[in-house]
Amino acid sequence: MSEQTSLENAAIDWRDGVLPVSTRFDDPYFSLANGLEETRHVFLAGNDLPARFRSGFHIAELGFGTGLNLLATLLVADAPIRFTSFEAYPMMASDIARALCTFPEARAVADPFLDQWARGARTFQLGPVAVEVVIGDARETLPRWTGAADAWFLDGFSPAKNPELWNEAMMAQVGRHTAPGGTFATYTAAGYVRRGLQAAGFSVERSKGHGHKRHMTTGTLLK
Repeated sequence: MSEQTSLENAAIDWRDGVLPVSTRFDDPYFSLANGLEETRHVFLAGNDLPARFRSGFHIAELGFGTGLNLLATLLVADAPIRFTSFEAYPMMASDIARALCTFPEARAVADPFLDQWARGARTFQLGPVAVEVVIGDARETLPRWTGAADAWFLDGFSPAKNPELWNEAMMAQVGRHTAPGGTFATYTAAGYVRRGLQAAGFSVERSKGHGHKRHMTTGTLLK
């Protein structure tokens, strides 16, 4: 594989040699309490997936990171679905591969993704999952997106570290790009994020978080 480089690639430090931490946002890419299990708890179970999967079901995500949420989805996808993710600072394929070694179950299905990512592909097929990763600032790219998600994975860096991805204007865009009856799930329970999602038209619920996190947030579009 030949790496694709960019001035906008993620800047990473490695904690204990295994945990990638963004130096731009001073925040880790996944949970210390097993990131794969957090993905399953927050994003899959939080959106009642895979029970809702059907042909054409569309997941959208803020914050692609290591692709862990994509691979967790791939592991349970039982119908042709779509997965669109918005990422401002893509990781290098070699860094993604290193990070995924922490999760052997995800790493075992990652090679087709890593091969295409290293070649610079940002639109590709992984088994039943049609993937598009939209590179750029989501404040600019999401308003231009013509899609509507059935389920949102809101997985940017923490609101305290990356507030511009969680403000009311961004949550309004999430609402505008959600199909009727669509849902969201996120690990954060920050009050201003919940209020922004409510203002965007979602019913919002706080539920038990994963690991050491007491709460997370889920919701359904009402309009």
